[in-house]
Amino acid sequence: MNRKQTIPKHLRYTIQDFQRQFPTDEACLEHLKEQRFPGGITYCEKCQQDRKHYKITGRPVYSCDHCGTQISPMAGTIFEHSSTSLRLWYYAMYLMASTRCGISAKQIQRETGVTYKTAWRMFRQIRTLLSEDVQLEGEAVEIDETGVGPTTKRLGKAPKPKTTVFGMVERKGRVKAVVADNRKKETLMPIIKEYVLPKSVIFSDEYPSYDDLGRHRNEYDHRRINHSAGVYVMGDVHTNTIEGFWSLVKRGIGGVYHQVSHKYLQSYLNEYSFRYNRRDQGNLIFTSLLKRVAELAAPRVAVDRGMTPAIQEPF
Repeated sequence: MNRKQTIPKHLRYTIQDFQRQFPTDEACLEHLKEQRFPGGITYCEKCQQDRKHYKITGRPVYSCDHCGTQISPMAGTIFEHSSTSLRLWYYAMYLMASTRCGISAKQIQRETGVTYKTAWRMFRQIRTLLSEDVQLEGEAVEIDETGVGPTTKRLGKAPKPKTTVFGMVERKGRVKAVVADNRKKETLMPIIKEYVLPKSVIFSDEYPSYDDLGRHRNEYDHRRINHSAGVYVMGDVHTNTIEGFWSLVKRGIGGVYHQVSHKYLQSYLNEYSFRYNRRDQGNLIFTSLLKRVAELAAPRVAVDRGMTPAIQEPF
């Protein structure tokens, strides 16, 4: 019995597609070069103008066709200073982009064959690509706070306090989730003003920290649902969208990572938000992740002729 594929054909990107597009380090390097320097044309500091650059055989660098000054597509990216195969980096990014609930560094170690220390560093470096500054707006922006952390009491010990996280989401749109110091009005209101544009319609529950939203009619149209009275939907007034996102985050952290420290929690929230904001892209989230490498790369760094680039240094 043939089951219907749930992902449209134009949004599919399978492991076979990955192996076909990136069979070698050379293919990955060429892709990275095209992302950063389309056609191999970029500014040459020595020539003081745009020049065509050509690949140097046996080295991950490209040379100016006029003066010979060399550049590395990996310089200024998360791949710099890494002796790990560029294809393994790409594969780790493919794995992280292809899962809905996340993948652990231990699983990346199993899949790529690198050491756990290397897998963990790759894991953290790739996560630096996932932070986004988004401005939410529209006729329906839901907000809510929740706690992330241990849920059980250890024998003879009081449970540790959960970390407060605050989320804002456009219905059928984007989400922004941040770690907050607490749930007080003085903490949450500045976050709302930073990420939610004025004139937006905000939906929340009855939590007292949101009381001031109703006093700023010139900024926001605030509508509330009273959860304490057992009411969860009243017409179009509800917070089901943001609560669905919290459910996704908590299931992912509990099932894949088990627990996350306060220090790294924001990077995990960024990861879940990045995937959520591209949920309509199917398996093409991987291509979005590859684009982030070039978007966040530091300015191009020239490499002197005859010298081994810094990218060859091990971790």
